[in-house]
Amino acid sequence: MNPVVTASEMAAMDRCAMHELQMPGLLLMENAGRGIFNVAAEMLNSPSGKIVHIYCGPGNNGGDGYVAARHLLNNGAIVRTMILSTAVKIKGDARVNLDILQQMGHQPEFISMIPSSLDKPDLIVDALLGTGVKGPLHGTYAAIVNMINKTNCPVLAIDIPTGVNADTGQIDGPAIRATVTATMALPKRGLLLSPGREHTGRLEIIDIGMPREVLRRQELRVHHVDKNYIQNILPRRSPDAHKNKVGMIHVIAGSKGFTGAAALASRAVLRAGAGLCYLTIPESLHAILAALNAEVITRPVQDAGNGFLVSDNYECIKRDLENKTALVLGPGIGLAAETREVVHQLLAAIALPLVLDADGLNACVDDVDLLRRYNGDLVITPHPGEMARLTGLSTSEIVTNRIDIARQFAETWRCSVVLKGGPTVTASPDGHVYVNSSGNAGMATAGAGDVLSGTIAAFIGQGLSSEKAAIAAVFIHGYAGDLAAARYGQMGMVAGDIVEMMPHALKKMEAD
Repeated sequence: MNPVVTASEMAAMDRCAMHELQMPGLLLMENAGRGIFNVAAEMLNSPSGKIVHIYCGPGNNGGDGYVAARHLLNNGAIVRTMILSTAVKIKGDARVNLDILQQMGHQPEFISMIPSSLDKPDLIVDALLGTGVKGPLHGTYAAIVNMINKTNCPVLAIDIPTGVNADTGQIDGPAIRATVTATMALPKRGLLLSPGREHTGRLEIIDIGMPREVLRRQELRVHHVDKNYIQNILPRRSPDAHKNKVGMIHVIAGSKGFTGAAALASRAVLRAGAGLCYLTIPESLHAILAALNAEVITRPVQDAGNGFLVSDNYECIKRDLENKTALVLGPGIGLAAETREVVHQLLAAIALPLVLDADGLNACVDDVDLLRRYNGDLVITPHPGEMARLTGLSTSEIVTNRIDIARQFAETWRCSVVLKGGPTVTASPDGHVYVNSSGNAGMATAGAGDVLSGTIAAFIGQGLSSEKAAIAAVFIHGYAGDLAAARYGQMGMVAGDIVEMMPHALKKMEAD
C-alpha cells in the first residue's frame, strides 16, 4: 500500500532529500529519466530504430525527458526532442541534462507552435508540465496537447498527464490522454481521482532512489489500497468455525417499494462470509423478503400496513439486537417521520458496531451530532449527494475534494467515512485516508451501495476492526464488480451480479 502525495508534499520530499540528506538533484533526475526509459522501452518492445517524439517544458519535468531521450538515443531510437521554451529559461539540473544531450550531437528544437513535417512516431513522451499545472492550458501548450491526443500512437506521460491537476484530478481544459503514466517515487492524488485517473492509463511508479528516511520524516496520511494489502488483512475461516462465531449480523432495511435494498444488503452479508444474518423489515413486506432470501432470518415488525418502520417498533428492535455482532441500518427504510424517530432512538441507545447507510444517514441530516454521540464504532457510507446534505456543501465540492472532505468529516464526527464514487475513499477518525483501486463504471447501478454496506458488516462480524472492515469491503466489493464486468460487461450489470461474484472474489484473493 503506497502513500499518496500532493504536489507540495512531493516537492517537500525532494527538498528533504537534496538539502537535509545531501542527495544530489542530478542523481534523482538521472534515476527518474532512467526509469522512464525502461517504461518506454517496454512500450516500444525494442527501442532500436523506433521513432520517439519527446515534448518538454522548461522545468524539471522536461529535465526528466532529456535524460530519457539520452537513454533512448543510446539504445538506437530515433528521437526528436521539442522544447516549449527558450534556452535561457532552462536552468539547474534540467539545463545540465540538456547540455549533455547537445554535447552528444543531439539537437533539440525550441518551438513556439506545433512543429511542421512531423513523422508519425511509435511513441510520444509528455514531459511538458508534470505537477506544475494550475488552471486550464492556453496557447501552444493547449494546441500541442490537442495535437498529441489526436495522434493515433501510444503516449507516455511523465509524472502526471499535462493538463491534469496533480492534487484533485480535475481538468479545466485540454489534457493529455496517456497510455501509460510513469510517476516519480509515489502516486499523486490526481492520478487516482476522476477525471484525472481516466487520463492516466496504466500507472507505473518509478523508483528514483528516494531514501526511506525522507518518507519517515513526512506525515503522509493518504494511502492507495492495493490487492496485497487486502490479502494480508482479510479474515480467515478457522477449521472449527461455526455460524455464531463468524458473525451474527443484523440488518434493518426496506420499506414499501424498496424491498430490493433489504434483500441485497442482507444477501451480501452472507455472501461476504458472515455466519448469520437477521433482517428486520415492516411486517407487510415480510412475505416478499422471505421469498427473496431463503438463508436470511427475517424479523418482521408491526407496521399497520404502512410499509415502513413506526415508533412502536423501537423496543422490539432493541431487544432483537442483543448478542448481535454488528448492525446495518438504513438501506431503503424511507424518510417517514416515524422511521426517522426510530433511527434517532437506536443511535442514542445502542453501542453495536454500526454501518449507517442511505436513509439512515438522511435521518441524521437535521442533527449530525447524533453521529458523534454514538457509543459504538460507526461506519457511514454516503454517496456524494448524501455527503453534501450532511455537510451543507455542494455535490460538486464533494466530488472535487473528496479526500480532504472525507478526512475532515471523519475527524470531526469521530467515525469512519466511506465516501463512495470514482474512486471510493475511506477516512478514519485518526485522519488517515485510503483510496480504493478496484471497481469500474458498471457498478454505477441501483443497489450497489446496499451490497457494500452488507459486506462491511460481514467483515466486522468476522473479526476486523470497523476501519479495516470498511477498507477491505470497499476493495472486495470493487473486485467482485470487476469480476462481474469481466463476465457480463459493464453495460447492464446489476447489483445482484456483484453479490453473486463476492465468493469468487474472496476465493481468488486466497488463491493469488
